[in-house]
Amino acid sequence: MRTHYDYIIVGAGSAGCALASRLSESGEHTVLVLEAGGKDSHPMVHIPLGFAFTMKNPQFSWCYKSEPEPHMNNRCIDQPRGKLLGGSSSINGMVYIRGQREDYDHWAELGNTGWAYDDLLPIFKRCEMNTNGETEYHGGQGQLWVEDVKDKYELAEMYIQAATESGIPANSDFNGENQEGAGFYQVNIRNGLRQSTAKTYLKPAMKRANLNVITGALASRIEFQGNKATALRYSKDGKQFTARCRREIILCGGTINSPQLLELSGIGNPEVLQQHSIKVHTALKGVGENLQDHMTVNTQRSFAGLKTFYEESRPFAMISTFTKLAFKRKGMLTHPAAQVGVFFKTNENETRPDAQIHFTPAAGTQDENGRMLTVPGTTATVCYLRPKSRGYVHIRSNDPADAPALLHNYLAEKEDQQKMIAAVRKTREIFEAPVFNEHRREELIPGPEIQSDEEILNFIRNTGESVYHPVGTCKMGNDDMAVVDNHLKVHGIEGLRVADASIMPTLISGNTNATAVLIGERCADFILAKKNN
Repeated sequence: MRTHYDYIIVGAGSAGCALASRLSESGEHTVLVLEAGGKDSHPMVHIPLGFAFTMKNPQFSWCYKSEPEPHMNNRCIDQPRGKLLGGSSSINGMVYIRGQREDYDHWAELGNTGWAYDDLLPIFKRCEMNTNGETEYHGGQGQLWVEDVKDKYELAEMYIQAATESGIPANSDFNGENQEGAGFYQVNIRNGLRQSTAKTYLKPAMKRANLNVITGALASRIEFQGNKATALRYSKDGKQFTARCRREIILCGGTINSPQLLELSGIGNPEVLQQHSIKVHTALKGVGENLQDHMTVNTQRSFAGLKTFYEESRPFAMISTFTKLAFKRKGMLTHPAAQVGVFFKTNENETRPDAQIHFTPAAGTQDENGRMLTVPGTTATVCYLRPKSRGYVHIRSNDPADAPALLHNYLAEKEDQQKMIAAVRKTREIFEAPVFNEHRREELIPGPEIQSDEEILNFIRNTGESVYHPVGTCKMGNDDMAVVDNHLKVHGIEGLRVADASIMPTLISGNTNATAVLIGERCADFILAKKNN
């Protein structure tokens, strides 16, 4: 087996798969991809609604939990991250969102040259295979499959109308000129099956002789010669291995695992490293800091006379549901986590949307094993898009198999509390729109007894969960807390980059998967000198 490679990629997730595909494309470079998880061969990975079973299953997910959150009544919040080929793109909700122009322009304003929206739009388009064809904002020749939601429920159509009756404009393309409005999401689903980056980027590339992918390989330490990263230690099947690198090692482990590996390798805040008897190689106090995430709160309502997932998930109905999937690639099981999206302003002084709703014609609860069970009703879950609160991810020990400690620190900032209260109020208001008058029944969550700001805030503290958009722990920039520069190179070290959602200096306004893919593509451009390196 080959032991020396030009490039070593740690993590076959959303960014890692795109990066591996690009670096191996010419055939000139040898590329190794190490993935701690397994293959993506289980049927539930490919059935879109299967995310409800895979997201909190340790076979597919790291199943992380936060430390007790001090502003969430000391609750420990679930943070599933993909642990298989495709990473979180193999267990996520398949919603395709890029965020807002201003998000990326802000990155550039922070000193990250080349990361403004106009710099990135051509790359978003290059990534994208949009079934609606090429336009000013969309690509039609890329590898990331994007299409409109199929089998639209009447209740979903009505929810869009309800949003417009509540003063929110209709919007048929959240990734076009303007994000604000209500409409159907576009999704990474093709012919009724999930389109992860493992499927769209990695699998075609694995046919190349110069690309080697090893699953079940847990990275334990980066090795250096002076200031240059030259090798990677990893374990597989209880044995230790060393892969040596001629050019660069690129960490694509994600917002939790990339800072973990840096710290295990002696890169980070000396105080953290010394607590765990790790010799400091490079002092970078920002490693693991700056954690940001969207926190979401469910509002659930019951309706009469309208079809929801509940009716299609009854025992006898499931026969028809599985038949539709098997023979027509249609039906409930082919749906994403949310059919409809709403991006709105929490008050009239905002210049752009600062809250997002994921709506689905289903309501659910969890059983004692964390599995989702459907109940009669429908759900609109809302998040504040640009939270000010910051958390951290840090190792608990020098054992790479020991899950790191993470704290989101949700609602630490007063502004986040106020914005979430306003967002919940608007979400409830939409359900009161005239279009629902004939069908509307009781509010299931929060319940009619929850009305005052104080009651709503306490409800948020008691029930809020992650939308699973963690970013920022290896942030890009030039300040004292930055970990990588604008070419994704780790400060002070040669031959080492980070390319995943952890490099985002601030959280984008929406779902993060499309941007993670872009980061992988962007890194490939830098390495292959398609742009100034």
